[in-house]
Amino acid sequence: MSENLPPCPKCSSEYTYAMDALVVCPECGHEWAAAEGDTEASGDRVVRDAVGNVLSDGDTVTVVKALKVKGSASGIKAGTKVRNIRLVDGVDGHDIDCRIDGFGAMQLKSSVVKKA
Repeated sequence: MSENLPPCPKCSSEYTYAMDALVVCPECGHEWAAAEGDTEASGDRVVRDAVGNVLSDGDTVTVVKALKVKGSASGIKAGTKVRNIRLVDGVDGHDIDCRIDGFGAMQLKSSVVKKA
């Protein structure tokens, strides 16, 4: 496993995996809330970039892979800098609200950016 997930508290299986906000055991089917990495001590949600850095409002990020944009002939190229991001609870995992020069306001997933 690439992540350090805890073993199943019911059957002690080490083959657990993350599914959304839960940790799941494939052997016994037990599901429980992941306690680590999802929240800080204050209870706020932690948003991490593609390489694991913690993001916060106002950060500058760089797009790490080319993105297709609906309604646009050209997409967003890898290496595009995005300044002054805002973290939001978006739809379908889009947790960054930003404005990109040449495209305007849009939402991005934190998995396609890295902190600059």
